[in-house]
Amino acid sequence: MSHPKRAITREIRTRRPKRVGRESAGFAVEAWPESGMQVSDVMTSPAIVFRQDMTLGAAVKAMRARKIRHAPVVNDKGALIGMVTDRDLRQAVLEPALAEEMEALARTLAMRTVKDVMTWGVTTVKPETGIRDAARLMHTKTIGALPVIRNGRVAGMLTSSDVIKALIRILDEGVVSKPGRWGAEG
Repeated sequence: MSHPKRAITREIRTRRPKRVGRESAGFAVEAWPESGMQVSDVMTSPAIVFRQDMTLGAAVKAMRARKIRHAPVVNDKGALIGMVTDRDLRQAVLEPALAEEMEALARTLAMRTVKDVMTWGVTTVKPETGIRDAARLMHTKTIGALPVIRNGRVAGMLTSSDVIKALIRILDEGVVSKPGRWGAEG
């Protein structure tokens, strides 16, 4: 079976530089735009954080108003202690014990705090973490958001939507629009 004229050659497939003397590390950085992209380039900043003593009712209202699904939870000193998601809040509201007392739902939402339903032991990243590493971490741990921590404080949030936007930007900047940049003949 013969291959078409424009088949991808071994040189292109293995991403070897076309020009002699070109450093392989330099080629990798030029060839793949995301290799230099950091979490700080795509994260949402400043992050919307919830205090640990915030009521569930206030948390639900804040998430709806700001159209967010994840919020880091901080203590009185501003240090990250957990994460609360819209799923955590839904589960707390639809808890079987609460279903028996629907008339007391408003009172319960006013009494319980974010600290009661948040996820402890949050996975975080630093602003200088590579976007590929952060995306891989989100995929392997099946989480939708990562708090970005700088000097012990929440500096921003990286969500799956942010990663998708970064991927679109990478594709728009070169892989699709400038195929010659990667050694493919245009």
